[in-house]
Amino acid sequence: MTSEQHLAPFRMPDRLFAELAAGGGSAAAVAFLERAERARRLLLLRTLLGHLDALPTPLTPVAEAWRVLKEAADKSPGPVERLLLAPPTGGWISHMLRRVHGTATGPPLWAEAGHLSALALSASLHAGTETVLDVALTDGRLPLPGLGMVRLPDPGEGLAVGRAATAGGELTVEGPGRTNGPVRVICRPLRQRADADGDTWLPLRTLTHTGPAGEAAVTVALEDLDPYRDLDDHLPPARLDEDEAQEWQRLFDAAARILARPGGPGPGRVDPGMIRAIVPFGRTGVSPPPLPFVQVSASSGDSFGGMLIVRPASALALAETLVHELQHSKLAALLHLFPLLEDDRAERYYAPWRTDPRHLTGLLHGAYAFTGVAGFWRDRLAGAREAEAVERAGYFFALRRLQSRLAVRTLLTSGRLTVQGRALVSGLARTLDGWLREEVPPAALSRARTAAALHRTEWRLRNVVPAPAAAPADLRFRPDRTSWPDTRTHGFATRPAAPRTADEHLAAGDAAAALVRYADVLADAPAEPYALAGWIVARTILEPGRAARRMLARPEELLEPSPRV
Repeated sequence: MTSEQHLAPFRMPDRLFAELAAGGGSAAAVAFLERAERARRLLLLRTLLGHLDALPTPLTPVAEAWRVLKEAADKSPGPVERLLLAPPTGGWISHMLRRVHGTATGPPLWAEAGHLSALALSASLHAGTETVLDVALTDGRLPLPGLGMVRLPDPGEGLAVGRAATAGGELTVEGPGRTNGPVRVICRPLRQRADADGDTWLPLRTLTHTGPAGEAAVTVALEDLDPYRDLDDHLPPARLDEDEAQEWQRLFDAAARILARPGGPGPGRVDPGMIRAIVPFGRTGVSPPPLPFVQVSASSGDSFGGMLIVRPASALALAETLVHELQHSKLAALLHLFPLLEDDRAERYYAPWRTDPRHLTGLLHGAYAFTGVAGFWRDRLAGAREAEAVERAGYFFALRRLQSRLAVRTLLTSGRLTVQGRALVSGLARTLDGWLREEVPPAALSRARTAAALHRTEWRLRNVVPAPAAAPADLRFRPDRTSWPDTRTHGFATRPAAPRTADEHLAAGDAAAALVRYADVLADAPAEPYALAGWIVARTILEPGRAARRMLARPEELLEPSPRV
């Protein structure tokens, strides 16, 4: 591992590209993408080192920290390789490149550059080498990537310079104290668990899963300490409470069992071993109780295999999110290898899972991710036995395949795909077209079509200025548009047993009763988008035909004048 080595061009075998283009990807395909990400990361790191070489710093110069890292890699290449390929390391490299180009902010640049010394210390501990480095401490904390975090007792506040030494796997950290001069901590990060009171050494937590046949355990970092675990900004640690960490372990183990379905590498099938890190977001304790579905999740092309997730209450929801975010990682890696599209970044396209207009790259990401999600629910439908599970899986399979196919059609007709991009999106289209011919329980299929129509209708009512335009490029968007809550995607997942609201009657298949209730709301607020979208969809169900199709195609035309209800 060096930043100076010459790397041969990558040539992806056609069979691996075909697997990925279909929305799936075997272990071999994902391993190829990871090798490509390794090469990219080393090139970016070499560029970054060039920018930082002359940076004034009170810390150990980056050239010396890099020398320590390379020495450790020579002695223990495997662990150091994993350290450099860890998602937070990719986040740090890209964040630092944005810093040196003036497009990101954070702590003093010398302090962020000093994270290379923290990487070098972790590498030295793995390799058993000896080194002494001057490091940046924040409130007495020193993060060790891939290992955990040291906290000095009674530390001084704010940013300070400390000294760290490694020898034979032992780490000594010294820095300014608050009251009585320098303070020191000695620990053995590779062997030591958290000390009894958790004051000075916090180890990196991991999530594990061992298969039913006792096969080797999957281990995924549960990253709540690394300052570059976020998608961009430098973050302080947010240590999970012990009971919250146990909930993550319980859910991950259950989610991994859900994903352990035998079969080929089809869309929606994920080996949990492909995941490198999960970043808990937004909560550090078990209270308040989480929602059954994932409220927020995200990933970054800079952090292959990493994903930021708000913990849900349901293992099924976590399993779905693992599929979704790994799809984003795969596509981001493909975008690093191939020019898939020409994107002017104009946000003008309808994405069936978003409340705002998207640019073309965002639409491609969504189409790829939700094709995987559709495959996930297809597998759940195939394995479901209880009526409720069949209905729920059938609904989400039908909804996501329909929404993904709509996005794929937009991409194919955009005129902006490259040769490789058209091959990729055409592969998604073939997968989805085959799935659209598969049977789904009729009631679930009906609710999915209704929910899809409601989302698109409300999206246009809230975003599009009434005009006779037909092409996405011609759409004019409302200057006062804001985000809005999409409650219907999950609200229509099951058939209400005793419907009361307009939405519940529509989900139950009683469009006439729903129409009356939507009309009651519109009598007082004729342009209320939520109720108007429901009224339009209910009306078109009751009175299908050319007029109904036009109303669904351009519902915003009803805003001027208001509809007669």
